[in-house]
Amino acid sequence: MTNYKPKDFAELIGVSVKTLQRWDREGILEANRTPTDRRYYTYDQYLQFKGIKTQNDIRQVVIYARVSTKNQKDDLQNQVSFLRQFCNARGIIVDQCIEEYGSGLNYNRKKWNKLLDEVMEQKIKTIIITHKDRFIRFGYDWFEKFCMKFHTTIVIVNNEELSPQEELVQDIVSILHVFSCRLYGLRKYKKQIERDEEIVKELQDGNQSHTGAENQDPQDDRHLPICL
Repeated sequence: MTNYKPKDFAELIGVSVKTLQRWDREGILEANRTPTDRRYYTYDQYLQFKGIKTQNDIRQVVIYARVSTKNQKDDLQNQVSFLRQFCNARGIIVDQCIEEYGSGLNYNRKKWNKLLDEVMEQKIKTIIITHKDRFIRFGYDWFEKFCMKFHTTIVIVNNEELSPQEELVQDIVSILHVFSCRLYGLRKYKKQIERDEEIVKELQDGNQSHTGAENQDPQDDRHLPICL
């Protein structure tokens, strides 16, 4: 696939580089980005600009909205409404709207995993979200690069009001719960060891051997050969 630098692409379609930059900011004609954050455009984008249909046109534009619990149903609907307004204002046709309940720390969200499967199958062109943490709480940059490898763009509208603080608190509580369970598991494992007579005996023998070596009389070494 042919890639173009912004200057070359601007000349190809007959506009200025500043116009391309403005279109990119407004979501009219979004630039792709390299891992070093440099803009570039593709031949498919040139064909789309000219109104020539490409194979990429069959890929879907998806809205993804998420909240942690069903108690936040109103916030979920606000996300969806805001994203639809955003798409309508820019003439973006939405093929699929995904609404999901689940923590942003949970990597086993059913709909989210199905979306990633469709990304790998190259069925998804664009994923539109209100904020990074709607997609994933931690590791967003990795997932963004993952999607880029399959030519899927994530558009962040970045509406902070639709990312409630109480959800962050819930995620922190979830983290504490996970580590508490792990700590409890370690304590339980320690008790199991203490009940196992064979393991306890091995540990005691090991401690006695170590203590005996430390308490050894230095004079016991007087008959050892001296190596120079």
